[in-house]
Amino acid sequence: MDAVDAPDSFVIGVDYGTLSGRAVVVRVRDGKELGSGVYDYPHAVVTDVLPEDVAGRGADGQAVRLPGEWALQVPNDYRDVLRHAVPAALAEAGIDPAAVVGIATDFTACTMVPVTSDGTPLSELDRFRNRPHAYVKLWRHHAAQPQADRINRLAAERGEDWLPRYGGLISSEWEFAKGLQLLEEDPETYAEMDHWVEAADWIVWQLCGRYVRNACTAGYKGIYQDGRYPSLDFLAALNPQFQDFVSTKLEHTIGRLGGAAGYLTAEAAAWTGLPEGIAVAVGNVDAHVTAPAAKAVDPGQLVAIMGTSTCHVMNGAELREVPGMCGVVDGGIVDGLWGYEAGQSGVGDIFGWFTKYGVPPEYHRAAREAGLGIHEYLTELASRQAIGQHGLIALDWHSGNRSVLVDHELSGIVVGQTLATKPEDTYRALLEATAFGTRTIVDAFREAGVPVKEFIVAGGLLKNPLLMQIYADATGLQLSTIGSAQGPALGSAIHAAVAAGKYADIREAAAAMGSEPGEVYTPIPENVAAYGELFQEYKTLHDYFGRGSNDVMHRLKAIQRRAAGVVLPGTTAGSTVRATAEVSA
Repeated sequence: MDAVDAPDSFVIGVDYGTLSGRAVVVRVRDGKELGSGVYDYPHAVVTDVLPEDVAGRGADGQAVRLPGEWALQVPNDYRDVLRHAVPAALAEAGIDPAAVVGIATDFTACTMVPVTSDGTPLSELDRFRNRPHAYVKLWRHHAAQPQADRINRLAAERGEDWLPRYGGLISSEWEFAKGLQLLEEDPETYAEMDHWVEAADWIVWQLCGRYVRNACTAGYKGIYQDGRYPSLDFLAALNPQFQDFVSTKLEHTIGRLGGAAGYLTAEAAAWTGLPEGIAVAVGNVDAHVTAPAAKAVDPGQLVAIMGTSTCHVMNGAELREVPGMCGVVDGGIVDGLWGYEAGQSGVGDIFGWFTKYGVPPEYHRAAREAGLGIHEYLTELASRQAIGQHGLIALDWHSGNRSVLVDHELSGIVVGQTLATKPEDTYRALLEATAFGTRTIVDAFREAGVPVKEFIVAGGLLKNPLLMQIYADATGLQLSTIGSAQGPALGSAIHAAVAAGKYADIREAAAAMGSEPGEVYTPIPENVAAYGELFQEYKTLHDYFGRGSNDVMHRLKAIQRRAAGVVLPGTTAGSTVRATAEVSA
């Protein structure tokens, strides 16, 4: 049979988001998406109490409560995505599963799983199931800020050469801060842990039975630069018991992006309905796999993956130090280029929070009567306003600041509210605040000598045309949206095709399988000028509250922790006091 007439082959991409997992079936020869499936995590994000169906109750007979800034997940929810979303996608595609040649996954990051030597999460062991530190720490778990502060101070004092690769600050979201928090607050759980694993790698381990670290999270979240991690001396100076963190808990074989980590096990084949033995790609991050899906593999193409949070990724031809960036990694997105990352910890989460807690019942009723969701209804009202008409300016720090301040002790604020302020006013101000946050990131890149030539948006928020136009006007950049509704899952499928040997590399696969642009938004000159004036006010507030002029947000966090006084199972009140004192220092 001629190669041209060979039957089609297919790959599966699975995107693990904050609240759900999405699977897509993609044709290898052209990237056509044939079917998809979505599975919502039954336990969603655990922020208040451990779910009793998996954790039981504490020694006092009550549900185990969590302090503020905690965000956990239940690892079996991730396995259930494979059991439900993948078969659903196959059914919708109507293809023969035998024609599937590979599967790849992407994940939120930095999302960490403490496991035993065989990959069993500690939260699934009976004696640890009511220990919060035994659970998955989701990317937005920000309770390790005191540990991040100490890492940053010590690294700056010692002049560690890796610190500038992360914009001068390590985030509380990342592997080392979360790992140090685990050691200091629950040493018994820390001692039981054999591996401190990115969820991106844990799910691949579940699929193929092999643990392989991916180069992306190792570089961006694990402080792995130029072939090494932070030194023993540095770790010991943080805490003597942390000295062997890398060698005993973290370090592992690193797999190349687009490579095969292994092959689908019989157990995972039964979960998914896929053929045993197909290629399983090395894990990756949801944002970084999206760049190839958008065909954004050249320098200067900034891709913003906008959902509950936003991650900004871009390739550059040269290494530059960008203050406040999340990281720059050699080959972090595609081989041969420096991959840059920045981000905003809260975007869609902020809009969702406001509609849940800040919008009166009559607005929800009016939305239902109009046949609209509450976001669509508020967007329609807000779109009738002239720029600046609401008289407000907001800071988009309701989930802290990832870039460029890298400080999760910061919090949100809205200035200018009066007794005449309406929900649509505040809603629009929050939309604009996130756009100003992105402009701050773009400006930081440009000022550091990293050109931003294109702005491409992927993720669920691209469906809001008002938001997209605001971003184009606030940044002054022409904005295009990715044509695929499943950008990360498509990006994972592209990596699966490379892992299966169907393409030589990610560039070649992206050219054939990547999505064409969707909607294009051009900056409107008068809007650019109007937002330029408002952005100056945003910058004033940004620097006043974020750069040390007024540390009221930090002080309020410390007061909040003292007032809450939550002590976790396996910890002592002393560990909570030490963390609070660190914030107050």
